[in-house]
Amino acid sequence: MIISQTPLRVSFLGGGTDFPAYYAAPGNPRGGAVTGVAIDKSVYVIVKQRFDDRIYLNYSRKEIVDTVDELQHGLAREAMRLTGVTNGVEITTLADVPSEGSGLGSSSAITVGLLNALWAYQGESFTAGELAAQANRIELGILKRPMGVQDAYLAALGGIRHVTFGPRDTDAIRWERVDLPRQDVSRLCANLMLFYTNKTRNSSMILAAQSANIVDRTVVLDALRELAEEGARRIAARDFDAFGALLHEGWRLKTRLADGISDVVVDELYARARDAGALGGKIAGAGGGGFLLLYVPLAAQDAVRSAIGSDLREMPFRFERDGTRIVFNSRRDPYY
Repeated sequence: MIISQTPLRVSFLGGGTDFPAYYAAPGNPRGGAVTGVAIDKSVYVIVKQRFDDRIYLNYSRKEIVDTVDELQHGLAREAMRLTGVTNGVEITTLADVPSEGSGLGSSSAITVGLLNALWAYQGESFTAGELAAQANRIELGILKRPMGVQDAYLAALGGIRHVTFGPRDTDAIRWERVDLPRQDVSRLCANLMLFYTNKTRNSSMILAAQSANIVDRTVVLDALRELAEEGARRIAARDFDAFGALLHEGWRLKTRLADGISDVVVDELYARARDAGALGGKIAGAGGGGFLLLYVPLAAQDAVRSAIGSDLREMPFRFERDGTRIVFNSRRDPYY
């Protein structure tokens, strides 16, 4: 039996600039950039050898099939094809939060976690960057999902990360950890609050519209890239309140990328939070539902809870330093 654990993520700034159609466009000399963090909410993938040759797949549904080609779960099907695990296994996925529509990068975390566990089952291992590239090959290249590439990297790498993309090359992806002393990491995290909007959504329509609008929204995307660069600098300088204010500017820009990113209910909740003392915030992920992230100085957090807490459920969280990892591997043979 193999068990992988892969963190979900919160994207702070730069979302949208990680679409290849933007960062690798011939007219874009600087590419894209995202600043985000892995959090201590995870996706778990369990891979267990079976006595028979059938494939058992357990998620929100249960599939029992004879061949990989029969699987309806596209991520699992393509991860199995890529790793060469084709029969005689039972695979189970579990998640700490709703696995679809949360805005926390769950689909990419599942893909990275599947690849990590299946390669370990095969006795192979890859770097975090290689696993992220493989996950994007599946989601963007094979399944043709309209999405950016940041989620797989934040899930695979862990920590507070500044990731840059391109320019002019879809494979030119670089990353660096935004290092802070432990007490400053705790201080930054303590100023962030996550509230569940009680809505999950299929992000594909929003992301498809966002992708279709890239040419017409280049100026907005350029500004989002600059905010991601500035956000990384503010975090590194421990100027956390200034970083929180950047989240507000980023959210104002992000809502201009496509319809459906926000709605009247979310806008009202966000306005109430700002009136109560939040310096900035955003809907996690593509928008339209999921989790609302707020930057709130400690002195104002009770006021923010009073302003919106009766409508939304708060989810306490911490940053996760590690990316995807194998937490259990019983296939190791000590006598080999």
